[in-house]
Amino acid sequence: MTLSETLQSALDSGIRQIGQIIIETIEGSYVLHHIDDSETDRSALTPYSSPEDAREIGLYGPDGEFRFTKGQLDLKTGWLLTLPDIASLRRALDIFYPASLGLWSAYKNGTIRVQNLRDKLDRQTGMYRFAGTISDAGAQDLVQCLCGPGNNCVKKILWKLDDDTPLTDSEASRFDGIPGDADEDKAIPLVCQEACNFFVAQCRKRAKNEFENASA
Repeated sequence: MTLSETLQSALDSGIRQIGQIIIETIEGSYVLHHIDDSETDRSALTPYSSPEDAREIGLYGPDGEFRFTKGQLDLKTGWLLTLPDIASLRRALDIFYPASLGLWSAYKNGTIRVQNLRDKLDRQTGMYRFAGTISDAGAQDLVQCLCGPGNNCVKKILWKLDDDTPLTDSEASRFDGIPGDADEDKAIPLVCQEACNFFVAQCRKRAKNEFENASA
């Protein structure tokens, strides 16, 4: 089954949300809007009609700041994107949330490749090689400081520190990748299969601080 077919099957089963986006099927077209605009008068929303418009919609947050990662929980409101077919819908969602459909499909089928944090840090080279010296406590703390909806991240974490060390229980580790109050059977979760580059960079900073404090 192709990803477009998988997406269509999901919509047919009643799924209506991915990330901060609601997907409606109206007269053969797909209509997308922000979850916070569900009760907003459609005439008050800025209309868009191309999947490429997702770039403009998702480029900046409500405060005008550049969204450096599409996994941020700050997609702006005030827009309405109408698309003619499933291919256009898939294209738009891939722009809003890159690779999200493929990762979700693999996660649902049990074929997703998850890379634990230690494995990723052990593969770092150059200036980031030092990131691998971060303590378990430091790494666990960073998860709680950087991940989850409380820290503006919309993704469900699938990775652990290593095969034998799960993440400490927290809002970040428990988050299901579905913003708002949608039921799990009505939404496609956004999943995190490995720590992002920003997290790795913060691991390096934390490891450096730990080293300096131990040497003091």
